[in-house]
Amino acid sequence: MTTSPISRQETKQKTCTVTIDAVQIKVPAGTTVLEAARSAGIYIPTLCYDPDLEPYGACCLCVVEIEGMRGLPTSCTTPVTDGMVVHTETELVRLSRITTMELIMANHHGNCLTCAKNQQCELQKIAAYLGMGDEHFERLRKSQVTVEIDDTNPAFIRDMNKCILCAKCVRACHEITGVDAIDLAFRGNSATVSTFGDRPILDSRCESCGECVTRCPTGALVFRDTRQPTKEVESTCPYCAVGCQMYLGVRGNEIVSVRGNQEGPSNEGHLCVKGRFGVADFVNHETRLRVPLIKRNGKFEEATWEEALGLVAEKLKTYKSEEIGVISSARSTNEANYIMQKFGRVALGTNSVDHCARL
Repeated sequence: MTTSPISRQETKQKTCTVTIDAVQIKVPAGTTVLEAARSAGIYIPTLCYDPDLEPYGACCLCVVEIEGMRGLPTSCTTPVTDGMVVHTETELVRLSRITTMELIMANHHGNCLTCAKNQQCELQKIAAYLGMGDEHFERLRKSQVTVEIDDTNPAFIRDMNKCILCAKCVRACHEITGVDAIDLAFRGNSATVSTFGDRPILDSRCESCGECVTRCPTGALVFRDTRQPTKEVESTCPYCAVGCQMYLGVRGNEIVSVRGNQEGPSNEGHLCVKGRFGVADFVNHETRLRVPLIKRNGKFEEATWEEALGLVAEKLKTYKSEEIGVISSARSTNEANYIMQKFGRVALGTNSVDHCARL
């Protein structure tokens, strides 16, 4: 198969040089204007962009002016070309963003002080960036339609009164998890993010992975526990041997938040329902065992690890090898499971080895 001259030229073009706000930036071919700006630390507001999702261009807040191009293209969907000159802060761009924000906020419930996303809301951040406060939107909020809050899911709450139809939740459910539990429904002023048949989220196909909640730029989707951690600790999810990397938000002696580590090679920031919601539940649970227990006189009593391991070692000596079985765990790594079966076969002399891969 022969390669066309255009294809050969594109293959040779490994990088492009683009000028954004008088700053020259060299980026790989195929990079969008928004990604190029972010790589140079140039801020362009956006609500619908997510690095894990395909470019969508729905919010229209990331518009820019590009020399030689008509109109105001969205920077998240416009790939750079060599020699492109971009302006992100012209008067026309600012006017367009303010108009767009006015349309977004016209039906948005503005109870920011009592919102769980207060100080963590992208909508709030962009409004402040554009110099727009509550008084700016009061003249637009002539009438508000209040939709019933969906709190049927035990992990998170859906408040469509705060939804701005950026569709990040819909795209995450489709592109990342492949579940398609929600989609954009209805038209015009009635447009909303809905489940099939507009039923509560608990009655849908939702797997409660939380990918939609982590990407929601407003308070439309929030976790039930919204306490802010005082510090974060890097850790590994204990639920299976995949090794998903995560950050545990700690406050006092409790885990109050869990988020995926974007640098984790096995999960790239994604978490399943067990990893996102199951860790804090069992670690913080009041009935969780925190010390070994030994039964004395028919009653379990607290013991040290030395006592517990010593008792197990002594008990194992009293059994024949054919009376001993070894069960490993799917929560352990492959290396730990290998050592466990080796211990059973070599040290204990038993081939009765099993592995529970059922989570």
